[in-house]
Amino acid sequence: MSGSTPVRRTARTLTAALVVAAVAVTTAGCTTAGSDRPLVAVTTNILGDVVTEVVGDRADVMVLMPPGGDPHSFEVSAQQAARLRSADLVVENGLGLEEGVAHHVRAAADDGVPVFTAGDTIDTLEWTTDDDSGPDPHFWTDPARMVDVVEALDDELDAVGIDAPGTEAYTDRLDALDADMTAAFDTVPADRKALVTNHHVFGYLADRYGFRVVGAVIPSGTTLASPSAADLRDLADAIEQAGVPTIFADASQPARLAEVLAEEVDVQVTIRSLATESLTEDGAASTYLGMMRSNTEAIVDGLTTPISN
Repeated sequence: MSGSTPVRRTARTLTAALVVAAVAVTTAGCTTAGSDRPLVAVTTNILGDVVTEVVGDRADVMVLMPPGGDPHSFEVSAQQAARLRSADLVVENGLGLEEGVAHHVRAAADDGVPVFTAGDTIDTLEWTTDDDSGPDPHFWTDPARMVDVVEALDDELDAVGIDAPGTEAYTDRLDALDADMTAAFDTVPADRKALVTNHHVFGYLADRYGFRVVGAVIPSGTTLASPSAADLRDLADAIEQAGVPTIFADASQPARLAEVLAEEVDVQVTIRSLATESLTEDGAASTYLGMMRSNTEAIVDGLTTPISN
């Protein structure tokens, strides 16, 4: 995947390998065997791809989250946790997204490792349900906010002595993505600009491009929550009233709940799989820019498909 640099191993004796491992754990700036480049550890693979594009070959990038993973629940190995605490910089999404690794990031910060929290650099939105509320962590669905993240990241990289030669070119590509998404979504009739997902993930996209979020199968900002029967009935009524033709389910999550909901709606509802919270191993969604473009195409197609009763 483009957002990850595999650990390179050299043929050494066992003694030498142990020495290298000890140094890697205790010394900031020591990354992989044979590399004298600084190490940037990144929690999610979406941010990992962005960081890789920005730093180029000026740093090694260790991405903790595997392709197709769930950012709310993925965990790391003991080796990854040790390297996290010896990194030159840790980049996280923040806003409560990485629930499974937050304590490892805190441990690295306690050890003196600088931590860049992308969510702290943008104008956040709030998501609210009957039983919970908080900042929405899914800001990457708005490429304009990702420009803010990249520009702030450039400053942070500079502060820790890491050059970021790709910043300007990448922000230009984000601007082009934003323009293309605007043009594509403008082709969706206003009465069709309604989104239903398997959980709340498109708040920022809706805010940027003028969509209504009708609801989510899991009425929460995290996939670790579960819907009640009443939640499903209420959402089914809202979908029917809005005339929504498609439910969008994240590719990293089973679509079973969305399928159950579709059966309760008295119209034909299509379920489309999108890569919204994780990049894929290969294909169009293996990069952040590719993921956003393929999702845009799927959303436009899903919302302009004629509704069958």
